[in-house]
Amino acid sequence: MSRDLLLRLRSWEGLLLACLLVVLAYNVTSVSNFLTVNNQINLFQLGIEKSIVALVMAFVIINGEIDLSVASMMGLSAAVVAYSFERGAPMPVAIIMAIGVGAGFGIINGYFVSVLGLSSLAVTLAGYIGFRGLAQLLVEDRSVGDFPSWFTYLGQDGLIGAVTLSILIFAILAVVGTVLLHFSGFGRRTYAIGNSAAVARYSGVPVVRNKMTIFMFSGLISAMAGVLITARLGAVRASTAQGFELDIITIVLLGGVSIFGGLGTMAGVLLSAYLVLNLRNGLVIEGVTGNTQTGILGLLLIVSVLAPNLAARAQERMRRSTVGPSAQAPPS
Repeated sequence: MSRDLLLRLRSWEGLLLACLLVVLAYNVTSVSNFLTVNNQINLFQLGIEKSIVALVMAFVIINGEIDLSVASMMGLSAAVVAYSFERGAPMPVAIIMAIGVGAGFGIINGYFVSVLGLSSLAVTLAGYIGFRGLAQLLVEDRSVGDFPSWFTYLGQDGLIGAVTLSILIFAILAVVGTVLLHFSGFGRRTYAIGNSAAVARYSGVPVVRNKMTIFMFSGLISAMAGVLITARLGAVRASTAQGFELDIITIVLLGGVSIFGGLGTMAGVLLSAYLVLNLRNGLVIEGVTGNTQTGILGLLLIVSVLAPNLAARAQERMRRSTVGPSAQAPPS
């Protein structure tokens, strides 16, 4: 695994690093004090919830599946917090309920995909619509806020310098995710299932348990991200986190994770998260509107899907053209 990591760091991750340096160079020349620690932390804070969910989305896609419901789950968990607190539940209880809802629906998604064998695209598309509808039922068209000051402090003020709770959670999850994906049996099984679930099953890999676990954590971490964005914004609407799934999936696929499963590194996902964040910042500096930014990210998503496959085909053709002349049969 370590040799594979080194090879990938010299390829796709190296390209991401080069692109990141170009974007950083532009932002540095356009904004004074851009690279100061406080400015970078503040910049990172704006997209921290998407980055947190991207970590677990990497596991989902490497496992050969997709979860389109993550942003809707963020909105639903935020609505559960607001609804519960508004009706007298203590804020810690409201938070636990929201995270529990996320884990529960994650298990349901995992059951439909791994046990019943339904397409994760169809199952999570239903969640994408249904979870947002549930959030709409809970908070309607209102903006619910007036949360306890300690709760909004966790999302808006620094715990260590300018570092907020969200950034600390992201750092912890990034370390844990890297260890699990690249240095544990669970990570090896995730790659094996992503390459071929049938082969993995015949090899004795617990495919159902692995997929159920990943979908459960996808729901749980998405719900936790919804709680964090509630603390940061200080208010909840049914549309909270709407459209975030595009950025999250773009981060993962741009990071080199194959849409077909079985391939990708956490290093690529982390580089991609920082690249997308700085790219959005550069577009804002240029005065690019939100819709145009979304279009550019959509184009990046297409490129991130096509580029690795086109590169692999080009390498295969070059290999065949090189091997071809020397592979001729000897005269009889």
